[in-house]
Amino acid sequence: MLDRRSPAYRILQRPREAMAGFPLDRSGRVDWVQALERGLIRPRARVGSVGKMELRTSEILMTNTREMPHVVFPHRQHTEWLACSNCHPKPFEAREGANRITMDAIFRGEFCGVCHERVAFSTFACERCHSVPHPGSPARWW
Repeated sequence: MLDRRSPAYRILQRPREAMAGFPLDRSGRVDWVQALERGLIRPRARVGSVGKMELRTSEILMTNTREMPHVVFPHRQHTEWLACSNCHPKPFEAREGANRITMDAIFRGEFCGVCHERVAFSTFACERCHSVPHPGSPARWW
């Protein structure tokens, strides 16, 4: 939260002005992945540094989704922003099958919910994660 009493507050660029023209998702929020892919933003590897991010391109398919489409976790979109240490070992243990991720846990702010619905897209943009149809999953609803 910004301190409105600070003398510096008056010289800060307002978010609406800074993000004018940024791509929006269907809920009207900035689509940060699209902004990154279009070159509108360039995350830094380190504060005050021009080093490169440690890009990882592997994907994880999560199939324990009941009737919902399966989830693909794309490392690339995350590692373009974040160092591995932001997520490992907490909130995710970096070992297959080690994390019991549920929507209840995400809604409580655990696992993906540490960022999503806070600084990343809404947890109610279901199709952003649940993107791999399987027999028994519903037809596209978005």
